[in-house]
Amino acid sequence: MAKKDKHVSETPATQWLKQQGVAYTEHVYEYVDHGGTGESARQLGWPEHAVVKTLVMQDEKAEPLIILMHGDKQVSTKNLARAIGVKSVEPCKPEVAQRHSGYLVGGTSPFGTRKAMRVFVEETVLALERVLINGGRRGYLVEIAPAVLIGPLGAQPVHCAI
Repeated sequence: MAKKDKHVSETPATQWLKQQGVAYTEHVYEYVDHGGTGESARQLGWPEHAVVKTLVMQDEKAEPLIILMHGDKQVSTKNLARAIGVKSVEPCKPEVAQRHSGYLVGGTSPFGTRKAMRVFVEETVLALERVLINGGRRGYLVEIAPAVLIGPLGAQPVHCAI
């Protein structure tokens, strides 16, 4: 399926990007339940490695955090916990992630979240020229420069990909 040239109405994520003066390009695709980054990469003709997933996790004190990871990689929660100085990290249940982020699972963006959370990014994501990341709605990704993640967003680089 080819890229659709369709404008998506504003989301809290795109409002945040505009407020920060971040240039982005919209990419719309047909959302498929449980399709993940593999499905969006296939439809948009991008390498899955450059499609960044936004994962809402929590530490042992139930403090939420976001980890941004390559679409074709997994997060080592043990390595992430060690890197950020907590005892343990685990994924939030979907309803908890939604409550913290304000976004539906499958449409979670690190930009414009309901609750301020610490954000971490797999350091190798920063070496890419451009990335696709969720724009705050299922079936909607925005193309940005990875520098936005550590600049305006303030994500801390970590190494936890497996």
